[in-house]
Amino acid sequence: MILIADGGSTKVHWCLMAANGQTTDVVTDGINPFFQTSDAMRNSINNQLLPQIGHLLWAGKVTHIFFYGAGCTPEKIPFVEKAIRGVFRSAEIIVASDMLGAARGLLGSQKGVACILGTGSGSCLYDGENIKWSVPSLGYILGDEGSAAVMGKRLVGDLLKNQLGEDLKKQFLERFELTQADIIEHVYRQPFPNRWLASLARFCSEHIEDKRIHDLVYDHFQDFVRRNVQQYYEVDGFENPETSQMPVGFVGSVAYYYRAVLEEVMDDYGFQMGKIMQDPIEGLKVYHQKDVIPTT
Repeated sequence: MILIADGGSTKVHWCLMAANGQTTDVVTDGINPFFQTSDAMRNSINNQLLPQIGHLLWAGKVTHIFFYGAGCTPEKIPFVEKAIRGVFRSAEIIVASDMLGAARGLLGSQKGVACILGTGSGSCLYDGENIKWSVPSLGYILGDEGSAAVMGKRLVGDLLKNQLGEDLKKQFLERFELTQADIIEHVYRQPFPNRWLASLARFCSEHIEDKRIHDLVYDHFQDFVRRNVQQYYEVDGFENPETSQMPVGFVGSVAYYYRAVLEEVMDDYGFQMGKIMQDPIEGLKVYHQKDVIPTT
């Protein structure tokens, strides 16, 4: 049996896959080595994952664990490996970034561009097995175009700067029971302002039929495509023949719920739209079927 994990700061989606192809999916609290020690991550796995899958391990041992996670940079991977090995001592453990998980889930063994549009954003050029190179996301202050955090930031800024009409501004402030002072407090004085701004982006989905909101979301995705995706298809400002026919896949809640507007932007730029998935785990199940080894 093998374990596959799509890990984020909020939750981890685990899949236990047996040799006969049967899968069991469970969810635990988030794991992120930037915010947790190895001991804290191990305790989460031991106290939340094992109680949900322990009764299935009679059928054989877990031989491989593939953990794709937020915050899994080369410097932090050893801390996650240590945490997992503290629970699964005999398994082969492979820890990689959530970006590689998205690429493998979206594209399998096909070459292409993979993108994450969730609370944050990211993208990479994928060679069918590994990431070839990646435009840096830079976080919600310097980058993260296409993300919920930046969508929320732009929405709030435009509303308070009176760019979207008094009616939408009034609806927004009433919808979230906020004042301008409340917003300033959350953004500049409270922890995790990116998560808070991302939570406000749902106002856009609730009003996407309003042309003003549609145009804001369109411009938001256009910024992502222009500043990120386009780089994979150009060399010194000219079309790159090596990548011109490659598809662009998207994973994440923003891509999934705003897919109609995202498809408009991609079509206008002439890029080949690949899969759009809310969660890469289903694609990762297919990708890692080859790694399941029958055991006794």
